[in-house]
Amino acid sequence: MVVQVTCHKLLTICFPTDMASVFQRCDKMEACLGLFKRMVEFNVEVTVYSLTIVIDGLCKRRRVKRAIDLMIEMASKGIKPNVVTYNTLINAYIKRTDFDGVNEMLRLMEVDEVAFNVATYTLLIDWHGSSGKIDEVERMFEEMCEKGIKADIHVYTVVINWNCKIGNTKRAFALFDELTEKGLVANVHTYGALIDGVCKAGEMEAAEILVNEMQTRGLDVNQLIYNTLIDGYCKRGLIDEAFKVQVIMEKKGFENDIYTLNTIADGLRKLNQPEEAKRWLLTMIEKGVVPNVVSYTTLIDIYCKEGNFVEAKKLFQEMKKAGGEPNAVTYNVLIDGHSKKGRMKEAYELRDEMRAKGIFPDIYTYTSLLHGECIFGKLDDAVELFNEVRQKGLPLNVVTYTAIISGLSKEGRSEEAFKLYDEMTEAGLTPDDRVYTSLVSSLHKA
Repeated sequence: MVVQVTCHKLLTICFPTDMASVFQRCDKMEACLGLFKRMVEFNVEVTVYSLTIVIDGLCKRRRVKRAIDLMIEMASKGIKPNVVTYNTLINAYIKRTDFDGVNEMLRLMEVDEVAFNVATYTLLIDWHGSSGKIDEVERMFEEMCEKGIKADIHVYTVVINWNCKIGNTKRAFALFDELTEKGLVANVHTYGALIDGVCKAGEMEAAEILVNEMQTRGLDVNQLIYNTLIDGYCKRGLIDEAFKVQVIMEKKGFENDIYTLNTIADGLRKLNQPEEAKRWLLTMIEKGVVPNVVSYTTLIDIYCKEGNFVEAKKLFQEMKKAGGEPNAVTYNVLIDGHSKKGRMKEAYELRDEMRAKGIFPDIYTYTSLLHGECIFGKLDDAVELFNEVRQKGLPLNVVTYTAIISGLSKEGRSEEAFKLYDEMTEAGLTPDDRVYTSLVSSLHKA
């Protein structure tokens, strides 16, 4: 006996939504799209839910244009996108930093009379926050509340996070109190945002209180929060406290990552403990932490300050072989190190190399070169560099003026030095003691 099953019946029995979900998860998007075409061809009902699953799969594979085409095609057949569909596409465009795409989705939502839900507002609020538009963050949050859309913990966390990023912890804590009063329960991300805010403000006691509170509520401290605490302690110069947190983090089963590596190294370096910073970096690298450009640059800086240019160059080449592209900071560290030791030929070669790589020398590059020329008495070359900075329109800073004024003063060229002093003060820059000492000294040499 042969059982005949029509294609229409077979596709219906297969339950399209489940099949779309399975194909999406197992990376068989072409099969998924083919399934949709067959369903449409045989007039099998396709729901907006299954459509959204396929669109989500396409977006996750960076095929946003294909997702849009599919949405338009399905809309022409009567399957209209809903708010979840649009949220999926908005999220995809935000991740691509395609703001025109975001605005086009918002326009289509208006045309289709699809109302925002809390997830839409969360996406848009986070987008505006990442663009530095905190006023728009607050406006959209207020608009959402006025429309009677119930705020959830996710949107509260986003608004808290961006207020903390700009240092407005007072507003962040007011929002925290508000969500608590509404019966919402803060999660690890909410606490993480607040802890980041107070750490950036240097309020480590407040950070400790928040950590204790979240643990009391049964929330585990994650690696991001541990690293935030380490960074906070390092910025306050409390390196011993930073190491205590790092030890606790390890005991909790978290491995030191690149952020831990660089944060502690930077903390030690700022405390003028270069040997300890070098030892820490080398030890962690030996333990398997893969260094990045920041790690290499820190080590290169330490070796340059030691005058160990052989090791600095070795690390520079090692970084490039490992696939790390030196940035302006890396080159400036090397140029500064060579300049201060009178190795001006090497310094200029590095300046030329960074130019060849499309990295434009900045004010720090020129200041290092200018300082090197001044140290070793090549004032005419220093003045030429200073004039070049002006011609390029780079923003002169206190360090640049101090270097050239000190160099001119050292050679008894007091008239030029005082002229630059006047220019410096007129630009709103405040001279330091070194400038005044140099100017007084120049009068004795004039």
